[in-house]
Amino acid sequence: MRPFLDLVSLKEREVLQEPQRRIQHIDFVEAGIVSLTTLTTGSTIEAATVDFHGAVGFSVALGATVSLHRSVVLVPGRALRISADNLGRCMDERPQIRDNVLRFIHSFMVHSAQTALCGVRHDLEPRLARWLSLVCDALNCNALAITHDQLSEILGSRRASVTKTLLRLEEQGLVEKMRGVLQVRDRDLLRRKACGCYHIISDAYQAKDTRGLVCT
Repeated sequence: MRPFLDLVSLKEREVLQEPQRRIQHIDFVEAGIVSLTTLTTGSTIEAATVDFHGAVGFSVALGATVSLHRSVVLVPGRALRISADNLGRCMDERPQIRDNVLRFIHSFMVHSAQTALCGVRHDLEPRLARWLSLVCDALNCNALAITHDQLSEILGSRRASVTKTLLRLEEQGLVEKMRGVLQVRDRDLLRRKACGCYHIISDAYQAKDTRGLVCT
């Protein structure tokens, strides 16, 4: 695949894919976080995130030609980009490439299904702890530049509810709100505060580790 790959920067708030638009290229994320959102009852909610485990535009491996999600860069980083046509040829010539992508798709399906269940069954505090824990794991850091409005959209909750929940987590010594940055103070305790969905989603990626989909 190497001759067909271009290293690209993922800029914050950059839109990589739009729903019902033709998938022109696939981005194998090397660093950063991409949020995949879906439209529901006139508003958007996050279906899942993509980090170094996977790719944006992956549904071409299933024969799809248009995107189901709006894919927006949440945390800037970089990716290896390949055109949909070139990836299709590579998967036809090297079945192991398709197998790797399909393993990621399976993990992503677990992620998005569990996120949907989590939004219906669990309270906001463990849901927020779950989301923050997964993102901190993916970035391997404790600081995240994110606003209350972004968290509100991601979790499908009112901004006021997100603010109150962050205050409770801050009172417990789990996070600290700084100017433009949310600092996680105790990741281990935050994981324990998270709902069981955290482990289900995390284990889905670790069971058949999909990191290194593209070897450079």
